[in-house]
Amino acid sequence: MIDEQLIIACKKMHRDAQRKVYELMAPKLYQIAKRYLKKEEEIEEILADAFVIIFTKMDQLKEPAAFYGWAKRIMVNECLHLLKKNVNFNIYLEDSALSIQPQVDQDTSLEEEDMLKLLNYIPEGCKTVFNLFVIEGYSHKEIAVMLKISEGTSKSQLNAAKTKLKDLINNFYYQNAK
Repeated sequence: MIDEQLIIACKKMHRDAQRKVYELMAPKLYQIAKRYLKKEEEIEEILADAFVIIFTKMDQLKEPAAFYGWAKRIMVNECLHLLKKNVNFNIYLEDSALSIQPQVDQDTSLEEEDMLKLLNYIPEGCKTVFNLFVIEGYSHKEIAVMLKISEGTSKSQLNAAKTKLKDLINNFYYQNAK
């Protein structure tokens, strides 16, 4: 949790406070971007863009205690902005995605990190809707507005994501773990 005084100092554009907030938040926001984007250059660019927005619009933050959620929403929105330029969310099945065999550890249990790695092997539209619905907790209605798709498309994307993930887990993870 970030100290309220640190947030107040950031609102006053104090560079030391901004550096401290960056150091505390960058790893968390990086992980959020990594759930949505595959390319390291895009992740780094979006992270920088998000911090520019965070620091220039900090005066819009009403409650310092809500900083993390506010910053997280900015990061998700920046990722979605980039994805909307490159992904057609109305197309959700690319069977070629399953022809790639992900590298999984030979552990006996599927860990969160393994699941996040597997997300990189499903189509972008499915991955994005899965992240927004399952991880971020948005409703299909909210996702539809964010991505400019229908609620039905959001539901189809989520269903396709779950199906693809289940296939990946069954075909590659549990077979390799035996």
